[in-house]
Amino acid sequence: MERWLYSLLLAAVLAAAPAPALAQQPMGAPWDSVARILRAPGMPTGDYYRFSMPRRDLTVKLGDVTVAPALALGAWAGFSGPGDAATMMGDLVVTAAELRPVLGELARQWIEVTAIHNHLVGETPQLTYVHFHAKGEAFDLAGRLARVVARTATPLPVAQGPGQPVAIDTAAVFRTLGRSGRAQGDVAQVSLILVPRPVTLQGREVTPALGYGSPINIQRVDASRAVATGDFAVLGDRVDPILDALAAHDITATAVHSHLISESPALYYIHFWADGRLPDVLRGLRAAVDAAR
Repeated sequence: MERWLYSLLLAAVLAAAPAPALAQQPMGAPWDSVARILRAPGMPTGDYYRFSMPRRDLTVKLGDVTVAPALALGAWAGFSGPGDAATMMGDLVVTAAELRPVLGELARQWIEVTAIHNHLVGETPQLTYVHFHAKGEAFDLAGRLARVVARTATPLPVAQGPGQPVAIDTAAVFRTLGRSGRAQGDVAQVSLILVPRPVTLQGREVTPALGYGSPINIQRVDASRAVATGDFAVLGDRVDPILDALAAHDITATAVHSHLISESPALYYIHFWADGRLPDVLRGLRAAVDAAR
């Protein structure tokens, strides 16, 4: 179907479709339309708009831990810049059976794949994370991405259920990591920027929180145990110091790789898995953060 005709038909569908409940007040055009297309809530986050599509359909185990969607199953898309000339980035969480159809649809929709890899090690079922990048009109980008997401079993529309009481010690998490974040239920999330200078990609400056944020997610397992995962996005000279800090605190580095292609300067993303007493996990993560700086 010609792209202009597809956009016209999509606009007609959107006019009749209810918008998903958003995390905040409506964001305004064109971002409310993007939320309708993706059937996912959106929120302004660090100079970009983030639309979350967690894989709540999957029950993922790593050892004896059931991985909460907010810990490591958070597929998402982010948009920066003006609506008529936006940059879209994000990553999809896919199963082995979904990988081939997802990659095929990304190619058909002219969405660039910038990485295909693991974030965890030893999880069941095994997951693959597909990072993507595209530029264009936000409405059109969202429609193309929606076709890709439809190749997965991602539950849509994303439901905004009742908030869960916070069960993790957020005071300890935020104090130790030196930054406030957000929490719901058993999971606390903090995001840092550890790259000290601007990064460019294809002639555009990358919005830091969109392209090279360093998320740290921590899940309470029980009163005496927590697990954590995420990644540190850093310049090359910080990779070895972070790996040394993680190893010194019994935190496993699960991957060192790229998320972007041809960015300047080159960035490296260090994924990790921590498991232990919450104070011990936090001390190790803080040591890694200090090593990054």
